[in-house]
Amino acid sequence: MIDGAGADSLNSGTLGSFAPPPLPVFEQQDRIFFSAFSILDAAVADRVFPGSSIAVTHRGRVVGLRALGRFNYDSDSPLVTADTLFDLASVSKVVATTTAAMILYERGLLDLDARVVGIVPEFGKAGVAGAGAEDGDARRRAVTLRMLLAHSSGLPAYEKLFLKVRTREQLLQAAFTTPLAAEPGARAEYSDIGFMVLGEALERIAGETLDRFCQREIFGPLGMGHTTYKPPPEARAKIPPTQDDRTFRKRVIQGEVQDENASVLGGVAAQAGVFSTAEDLARFAHAMLGGGHPILRPETVALFTRRETAPAGTSRALGWDTPSGHSQSGRYFSAQAYGHLGYTGTSLWIDPVRELSVVLLTNRTWPDCSNWAIKQVRPKFHDAVVEALDAAG
Repeated sequence: MIDGAGADSLNSGTLGSFAPPPLPVFEQQDRIFFSAFSILDAAVADRVFPGSSIAVTHRGRVVGLRALGRFNYDSDSPLVTADTLFDLASVSKVVATTTAAMILYERGLLDLDARVVGIVPEFGKAGVAGAGAEDGDARRRAVTLRMLLAHSSGLPAYEKLFLKVRTREQLLQAAFTTPLAAEPGARAEYSDIGFMVLGEALERIAGETLDRFCQREIFGPLGMGHTTYKPPPEARAKIPPTQDDRTFRKRVIQGEVQDENASVLGGVAAQAGVFSTAEDLARFAHAMLGGGHPILRPETVALFTRRETAPAGTSRALGWDTPSGHSQSGRYFSAQAYGHLGYTGTSLWIDPVRELSVVLLTNRTWPDCSNWAIKQVRPKFHDAVVEALDAAG
């Protein structure tokens, strides 16, 4: 197990101006979290992922910060450290896109029940599956921004749009005209396509690109100095590779977004594209646990992180997910908890009842995205963290 390079600095200040000094238990993290860290050590040894970075906050303090493993499985590969940036994949949906929606909502610029076609008229021009676009699909006019956030718009989960187009404009048009797979509001189906449409709507409401808005309104105010879309070339040495892409881009993907649709979109997308460190995400989680201060109001955080009542049986909040049966959050997170997973092997879970957040960043997609053993590791790790904190009192 490799100590994170930033551990000593964290002991002296951790979350900067956003939190009091860390509890002494942080200095005892190897003892307190021995079982949890051992689970991750074993996962690296078993090639579940080459490396990982984690952060745990509890009752307003960082109590765990650990980096382990390497960038890939080569013995001379760089070690993961606390400064290592990971491709967050779909965790971008909550850290960036959903938070941007929350800010616009607070400012009275975003109406959750506004029809998407009123903001993105192109969305209303698609046909039903198997029909031409000129036929139209009247159901699309019923889709609201709330439905896009709650994944109940009726849009399909995923489409390989990147195989059909070459430019950002073409891919967005393909997303706008993707046929519905279900009646709007009838069922919850996690949809990357829906978030692509949402992202364009947010940019039109805000009058600027998502990356610029998030840097000014989210990452900057929270002191998330390592968090960014499209990392500069000089940052590549701090970013593990996510994939040896031999079919689409035909190169090793390192320092650029792994998600192919997001790649065609230029690296700035609503569904993926953010790179960050575990410590930066701990800052974000700390703000959320503090009612959103200094970027959001508590009532906004409560609204967006509360599980939706429709469609029946959904586990989705607005942008966020909540624990359900066999959740990747494990057995102990409360019913008020919320979180999100990322395809590259990332996750963020926040529990206001336990005053707890757990960040787990990996590059489980290396080298070819085929290994899904992280599904067994994640809940075990989360359970071990909670058990350790409960035992420590």
